[in-house]
Amino acid sequence: MLITHKHLSKNFEYDGSQIEASWAFKSFKIKGSAIITWIGSMNIKPDNLKDFEDIGLEIKSDNMVHFMLEHFDEQPANLRIGYLRQRLLVMILKEELANKGIFSSREGDDIYIDSKKLTVSIATVSSSSMKIHLGINITSDGTPDDVDTIGLFELNNKIANSNSKEYFNYSNLLIFINDIVNNYINELNSIELDISKTNLL
Repeated sequence: MLITHKHLSKNFEYDGSQIEASWAFKSFKIKGSAIITWIGSMNIKPDNLKDFEDIGLEIKSDNMVHFMLEHFDEQPANLRIGYLRQRLLVMILKEELANKGIFSSREGDDIYIDSKKLTVSIATVSSSSMKIHLGINITSDGTPDDVDTIGLFELNNKIANSNSKEYFNYSNLLIFINDIVNNYINELNSIELDISKTNLL
């Protein structure tokens, strides 16, 4: 499965408009399935909310890693597959945290560390594609007052027995992003290969 990954060096805010169909093509001329990653704030406008449970809530953060995925391989777009892929992406994030010795828990599409919320995520479909957004807090600054949150940089020196280990900084954040993206793409490609070699009953 061909999926293009582009990491944007320019920081900008995620306001929810980026989850609209063909955003990668309209913004960056990327055709086909794509994963766009960048660092920036988040403040989702009410008109851009996709989850009925989020209506009336503040969804914001001063500094996050953003993953915006778009898949065109299912026509018509399949919301169930979109949510399954969202869960896969979140589980890969959990696995990458574990590889660094960081214990986390998952509730649906949310990741928690020490009962503090690390991520936000949504999946949706357009008439032609499946869209997924995953945001990972870099710090808890600017997050809603009524939500107990944590950021990647706040894991440094705060995990029990860390021995002052620095898990994340701006020098290794891109490596972490690329590992998540590459593992996600590899999993989807592995599924395609398994389909192609399966002897149907």
